[in-house]
Formats: sequence, C-alpha cells, structure tokens
Amino acid sequence: MAFTGRAALLAALGSLPVGIWDAGWTGILAVNAPLALACACDYALAAPVRRLGLTRAGDTSVRLGDSADVTLTVTNPSRRPLRAQVRDAWPPSSWQPGTETAASRHRVTVPPGERRRVTTRLRPTRRGDRQADRITIRSYGPLGLFTRQGTHRVPWTVRVLPPFTSRKHLPSKLARLRELDGRTSVIVRGQGTEFDSLREYVPGDDTRSIDWRATARQSTVAVRTWRPERDRHILIVLDTGRTSAGRVNDAPRLDAAMDAALLLAALASRAGDRVDLLAYDRRVRALVQGRAAGQLLPALVNAMATVEPELVETDARGLAATALRSAPRRSLIVLLTTLDAAPVEEGLMPVLPQLTQRHTVMVASVADPHIARMAAARGNVDAVYGAAAAAQSQAERHRVAEQLRRQGVTVVDATPDDLAPALADAYLALKAVGRL
Repeated sequence: MAFTGRAALLAALGSLPVGIWDAGWTGILAVNAPLALACACDYALAAPVRRLGLTRAGDTSVRLGDSADVTLTVTNPSRRPLRAQVRDAWPPSSWQPGTETAASRHRVTVPPGERRRVTTRLRPTRRGDRQADRITIRSYGPLGLFTRQGTHRVPWTVRVLPPFTSRKHLPSKLARLRELDGRTSVIVRGQGTEFDSLREYVPGDDTRSIDWRATARQSTVAVRTWRPERDRHILIVLDTGRTSAGRVNDAPRLDAAMDAALLLAALASRAGDRVDLLAYDRRVRALVQGRAAGQLLPALVNAMATVEPELVETDARGLAATALRSAPRRSLIVLLTTLDAAPVEEGLMPVLPQLTQRHTVMVASVADPHIARMAAARGNVDAVYGAAAAAQSQAERHRVAEQLRRQGVTVVDATPDDLAPALADAYLALKAVGRL
C-alpha cells in the first residue's frame, strides 16, 4: 500500500500532519484528520489485487523483426470496481530500445465480477525464448489518494525464430532449378546419372552423351539428356564455436550462416533431396533428421531459434565423427564455418580426408564487408595501414580457401547479404554437373 502523488500534494498544501504506515515500520509525519480519513476510505474502496484472476493467450512464436501479441485477461472477483495500472514485464530484448515503457504498461478498469483484456505487443531484438516476468498491478481508490499493489506470475513463452530474410531469393533459385530439371524450354547441358530422354545432337554437345544405338536406328545423331538426381542426402553442419560469435554488420556470423542454411534447405527440399541439420561445437547443439519436405523448414527454424554461439574452440574431430554418423551413405556435407587460418589448418584440415573420402564437401564462410572497405581505403596514414592489414587478411583467407579446393572441397566465401544466394548457386552448380 502507498500514498499517491495526489495525497502527498494535498498534505503539503494543507500543511497538516498525516500518518504513514509501512510494513515493518510506523512513523507519524503529520496529523490531518480529514485527509487521513479520506485516504482510509480510498484504500478501503480500492479493489484488492491478490484475488485477481490472470490468464494469458496469444502468440507463442514470432520471426525476428516481426511483432507478437500476448493478451492478458484480468478477472475481478471482488465487489469493488478495479481501477488499475498494469505492468507486464518481459526481458529487455523483447522490445526495441526505448519502447518498453509504453508497450508494457496498461490502464484498465474492470467492474465487479467482470473481466477485461489488455494486449502487450512484443518486438524482440534477439533469437531465442522470451519468458514473461512478473505482472505488477497497482489498484487505485476512487479518489486516487491511496493504492494497493501486488505482483503475480503468469508463465508464458514466446520463441523468436530466425528471420529467414534470404527467402526473397528463393523464386529465382527455383526457376534455375526448373531449368536444370528440364521443365522449361531452356536446355541445360550436364551429366547426371538419371536418364531423361533423347534429342538431336547439337554442335557443342559432349560426344560421350551420343547414343549410338539410337543413332543407328534413325538418320540423325541422337544424344542422351540427363535429369539431375533426386533423393540425394544433404547434411548442413553449423559450426557454433567461438568463431561463429564474431559480429559482422552488428549480428553474429552464426545468424548469417543460419539464413544461408534455410535458403539451401528450402531449395534442396523442392529439388526432391533430403536435408538434415547438425549444429556442433564440442557437443551437439541441435539435430534435425528425417523430416518430410513440408515439415522441414518449421523444424529447422524451431531448432535454430535457441542455438547461440559458444565461446569454445570447436572440436573438429568430434564434428567430423558426428557428421559421418549422421550421413551413413554418400551425401553432400555443407559445413558453415570460418576460413580463418588457425581453426582450419589446425582443426579442419587433419580430419578433412575422412569427409572427402566418402562425401562431397562444401565449406561456406561469412566474410566481413568492412575488411573489403578497409582494403580499398586511402587518403591518410591510418587508412593506408588499415588497407595493408585488410589486404593481408584477405590474402590469408584466399590461401586457406585454395588449400581446401586442392582437397576437392567447394568453397563459398561471401558477405552476410550474399552468402545465402551464393551457397544456393554452388548447390545448383553441383546439380548441373552431376556431382550430386
């Protein structure tokens, strides 16, 4: 219980003493019989907050960047009307900076025996689970001189999913996939292992695709066309070790890797391939296996939502062993990790032959666009030194990428905005040449 500012102002204006009672302490500040009587009546007429009934409903998941509405129903079982201010507390990352006060506070009036709803709109700034904190209710008397206050806990969780911003590239990648499948008028030459049809030879066709038996039965040279294989297995591996925590464009590298993984998974599932996901550093952080095409993306975003970078060195041997167990037959293993020299040369290189011996391997990495800007900068001494450091960093990444290519690995190195479409293009290129 507490005095309101209105009561304090009346006491000051009247220059008469009033009494204050608080838990564990009693003190006399003044004696103003009329004001004390008014406050006592106001307190008696304020609806009690401990007996209120509170329930929640609303959204349980939301994409990062979108809004989620959580409804709080306040039921007043008492015989007094409830005039209250409600504060619905959530973690600070549940709102954009500076908007928490307006979004979490509500004024509500509930007649006796009735209920009212208030809606808290969340706009989270981070992935993961956001759990509701305490609900604080301050009940006012009819004169606004005295209040009752109490807190309640009504559990509710909103899961913030990856935003999947690269889905805007999906239509163009699907159009390219249809070209490879031969479902458009564009003919793409390439070797798969799934026979499609015969057609007339065109200068420039691979002579190895000529069907001599069919040619002998007709007057023109016939060549075999191949359809990219379906039902291939793709294992996407997210490295969640310390290097994934580095921030690029004010977001962890892991977030860009997740976005690229989602676009690749959506494209591959449309191509008829099976897609699994493994997130690993020193132990398995997430694992999605055996999902049908219609269930794949919901399962992936739900698994990725709570995965955060771990500030530990990734165990490359454990990662390779886990990947091999998850891909028992020939597969495309897409490893989203770093191209920094030390982690690759000391961790990945020694175990890479275990992967390339049985599988097709692709390594994708998030490049920092700030390094490219630094390398191009000139104008003063600091800029020149910065450009030299950036050029050295770029040369080191190129050297590491070339080492991986010599081991038969396809390497994709792109900025956060370009990584997802570049990875999808690399997958389609493997499809086109029949390496899947």
